[in-house]
Amino acid sequence: MTSIPSTPPTRRTVLGGAAALAAGFALAGCGDSGDDRDAAPRERKKGQKIDLTFWSWVPGIDKPVDLWNRKNPEVQVKVEKVSAVNGEQYAKMHAAIKAGNPPDLGQIEFPVVPSFLLDDGLLDLAPLGAARHKDKFFGWQWQQSVFGKGIYAIPQASGPMGLFLRQDLFDRWGVKAPGTWDEYEAAARTLRKKGAWIETFAPTNGNRFAGLAWQAGAKWYATHGDTWIVSVDDEPTRKVADYWESLVRRKLVKTIPDRQNAWYKDLQTGAIAAWVGASWGDALLVGNAPGTKGKWRAAPLPQWKAGGQAFANWGGSTTAVFAKAGYPKDALDFAVWLNTDPESIALLIEGGYGFPSAKKGYATTDLDVDKAFFGGQAYSTVFANAGAHVDTSWQWGPGVDTLYQRLGDAFTDALADGSSFRSVLTKVQGQTLSDLKGKGLKVESG
Repeated sequence: MTSIPSTPPTRRTVLGGAAALAAGFALAGCGDSGDDRDAAPRERKKGQKIDLTFWSWVPGIDKPVDLWNRKNPEVQVKVEKVSAVNGEQYAKMHAAIKAGNPPDLGQIEFPVVPSFLLDDGLLDLAPLGAARHKDKFFGWQWQQSVFGKGIYAIPQASGPMGLFLRQDLFDRWGVKAPGTWDEYEAAARTLRKKGAWIETFAPTNGNRFAGLAWQAGAKWYATHGDTWIVSVDDEPTRKVADYWESLVRRKLVKTIPDRQNAWYKDLQTGAIAAWVGASWGDALLVGNAPGTKGKWRAAPLPQWKAGGQAFANWGGSTTAVFAKAGYPKDALDFAVWLNTDPESIALLIEGGYGFPSAKKGYATTDLDVDKAFFGGQAYSTVFANAGAHVDTSWQWGPGVDTLYQRLGDAFTDALADGSSFRSVLTKVQGQTLSDLKGKGLKVESG
C-alpha cells in the first residue's frame, strides 16, 4: 500500500531542495516546521465515491475532465475556472492556502512553484510514488517541480516562444519576417511609416520579459550553498531592457497591456501586425481575432546573432496537488492521467494549452489545430524547433510571482515618468532581495 505523507512541505524543504536542484545535493536550513492541517489526508476505500476540486484557466480543460469523470465514476473532478490575468489566479490560490481551504489540485506555472513551497502549499508527491512517472515527461520540464528529493507537481505543457505575424500586411508592405532583433527593429520602422505598429511593449507582462531575458542568456536565479543568488539586473537583461526602451522612446511600439480589450481590438483591425508570443498563442489569436483567419503565420523568435538558435519558454504549466488535499493519491492519479493519456492530450491540444510535456501520445502535426487560421502553415514545427533549443540551464527561484508584479509596477512608472528601463532592473533587483530576506531565505546579489 502506498504511504501518504502526514505533513506538508516546510520552508526547510525549499531552502534545501531548491539549492539541490542547482547544486545536486541537499542542504540543511532553518525555517517553519509542523503540521497545521485540520485533518490528515485519507486513502479512498474500494468502492467509495469522492469529489476532487481543480482550479485551472486552461482553455477547454472541461473536456478532458469530463472524459475522466465518465471513465472514473468513483472519483469525480470538479473544475473551477480562475482568471490568469496579471496573476489573479495565484493571488486567489495563496489566499485559499492562508485561509486553510485550497482546492485539491491547481494549475500552477513552472516559475511560481517555489513560491507555493514557501507557503507550505503543495504536497510532496514523492512518497506517493510519483517518481515512477518521470520518464513519461521531458526531463527539463519534470525537473521544474523537483526540489531536493521532493516532487511537487506533474508537468503539463511548455510554452516555447516564437513570433506571430500578419503575413498579408508584411507582404503588402514588403517586409520579411525578421530573423534578428535588428531586423525586427527595421520592420517596426517600416510598419510605423505605413500607419501600423509591429506590436506593444506590455509593461505589466513580466512573464514575457523574463522569456526575452532568458533568450538573451540571463540567469536571474542561482544558488551557492544554501544561499540564493539573484541577478535580475545582469548584463543580458540590461541588453533586453535597452532594446525595448529604444523602441518605446522612438515610438516604434505601443505600450498598452497585451491580452486585454484594446490589444485584441488592435489585432482585429491590423493596427498591430505581430506579437512575440508562445506556442499556446495560436488559440488566443483564433479566439480573439477570428476575422483575421488565414492571414497569420508563425516564425522563429528573432535572434541576437544571425543564424542563432537561442530560444526560451514563456509560461509552462503543471498540475499540482495542494497540501490539504483530502485524497492525495487519487489527485496524483488524475494529474498523471490528465497529462499523459492520449485522449486527454488530444482534448487539451484542441483547447490550445501549449506544447505537451509528455513524450508520447501525440505527434507535432496534431498541434496544428488551427492550420487554416495560419494560412495552411504547419506552424507547430516552428515551436517544436524552439522547444528543442530552449536553454534548460535557466532556473526559477522563490517569489517569481511577486517579482513579476514588481516589474510591472516599475515598468509602468518608468513609462509615466520617463525614467530608464535600467533603473527598473536596479529597483526590482533590490526589491527582490528584500522580499526573499523577508521570507527568511539567505540571499545575495549576483
